[in-house]
Amino acid sequence: MHRFTTQGITMKFSLRRKNLSAYYRLMRLDKPVGIYLLLWPTLWALIVASKGLPSLCITLIFLAGVVVMRSAGCVINDYADRKVDGSVKRTENRPLANGEVQANEALSLFSLHILAAFLLVLMLNWQTMALSVVALLLAASYPFMKRYTHLPQVVLGAAFGWAIPMGFMAVMETVPAYGWWLFAANLCWTVAYDTMYAMVDRDDDIKIGVKSTAVLFGQYDVAIIVALQACMLAILLAVGQMIDASWPYYVALVISALLFYRHYQFIKGRTREGCFTAFIENHRVGLVITLGLLLQYWLA
Repeated sequence: MHRFTTQGITMKFSLRRKNLSAYYRLMRLDKPVGIYLLLWPTLWALIVASKGLPSLCITLIFLAGVVVMRSAGCVINDYADRKVDGSVKRTENRPLANGEVQANEALSLFSLHILAAFLLVLMLNWQTMALSVVALLLAASYPFMKRYTHLPQVVLGAAFGWAIPMGFMAVMETVPAYGWWLFAANLCWTVAYDTMYAMVDRDDDIKIGVKSTAVLFGQYDVAIIVALQACMLAILLAVGQMIDASWPYYVALVISALLFYRHYQFIKGRTREGCFTAFIENHRVGLVITLGLLLQYWLA
């Protein structure tokens, strides 16, 4: 049991030092792809809002926020799924599912992450602080959506993309129209790649009654994923026109389209291994677009 005291308020956290390795895995720090998928859209916003390199201070705050909130999301997700993860092949060995970590420990760890996120956002302007409330609600609610709707991936997309309006607000103190379009593009992309991820678990999810877009889309899953990827690229093309993007940005979109074709080759057979590989490789799309945005400003 650990205590944290600030301004007369004492908080108790049920954490055990011997469980540090399990906490590390619970936060998915051993699987950083989720950090990358959250990081790249965040950098898109900061780069576009700053028309190049954002300030080091703001960049470091958002980088830390990405790691903290992604870790918090993994913890609360596993807490919500602790009674069903043992029935799913991919998740049966997660720390909460196999008993390494207790539910009260997970809630304590989640609370610590939210406290850290709150301290980070205090260093930004009040408008960004206000937007952070939505980020918290999205991150906390996503894991429970799969019990009530077949569209939890849409909630995840909103959660993963909310750093975009926050980034614009932190730099510009407003969110321009193209900032919201960037958010929409990322929403399409997130639903696409998380549907690939959900396809890995679809058979198990159907058995235990967990809802997802993979279950909802059924035989049309691959076609809808391709359509979502096309929508993402079309929106990003329009954003390019709005920000007067130059050739590196458009080259990045072409490379992204080629990467999406590669993902199609993996998912068309709907095998667990193929769908998981396609999901993992999606972060390369975000990296390519980030590099395209940086180069267009650096070479201007």
